[in-house]
Amino acid sequence: MTTISLRHARVRYGPLEALHGVTVAAGPGLTVLLGRNGSGRTTALRALAGTVRLSAGAVVWDGVDVTRMPAHERARRGLCLVPERQAVFGSLTVRENLELASRSYGIALDAYPPLEPLLPRRAGTLSGGEQRMLALSRALLARARVVLVDEPAQGMSPPVAARTYELLSGLDACVVVAEQRLPPGLRGRAAVVHELRRGAAVFSGEAGEYENRAARRSASRPSA
Repeated sequence: MTTISLRHARVRYGPLEALHGVTVAAGPGLTVLLGRNGSGRTTALRALAGTVRLSAGAVVWDGVDVTRMPAHERARRGLCLVPERQAVFGSLTVRENLELASRSYGIALDAYPPLEPLLPRRAGTLSGGEQRMLALSRALLARARVVLVDEPAQGMSPPVAARTYELLSGLDACVVVAEQRLPPGLRGRAAVVHELRRGAAVFSGEAGEYENRAARRSASRPSA
């Protein structure tokens, strides 16, 4: 049963601190790091992956402190990061991108059938939504124990976005996604939400609890 967490994590970019002692935990299933731009959600995801260094605190994976473990070693041990940008090799074809993950990529085409006619095309010529499908397909083929995805459904149509969350929810892995808003596809699904604001965690709980809390806040606001 795979788990990964940040414990009292601080991250600095020069003189600015992006995370102020954040503690978030993810276990089997789906975990959402929720927050607006500048909230620290992407930094938290990168800290878990090891692509940004902590100035204080720890990253703990299956009970082991991996704070000093480099990103490539975390990847070798079963962690897969899908960043928001530059998540595919633009100069390679769709087929070549998939073959880098696995010589047998039928699972990817079953997950996203629209990719099949695009196999001979260079990935850099695809639309934003098509590139997200390709990047996520490579993550599916990796069979990772920890999957980290920054805005998985960006640029996708609502049906494809819903399909994406079905796929992520069905993985036998610890899946952590960073989103600006709670995706509609998560409603009714078991998921843990950590809401970040200005580099601090302000809520941790079940997705249903978060939705109820947001609804109460909205109802309590005076009408204009």
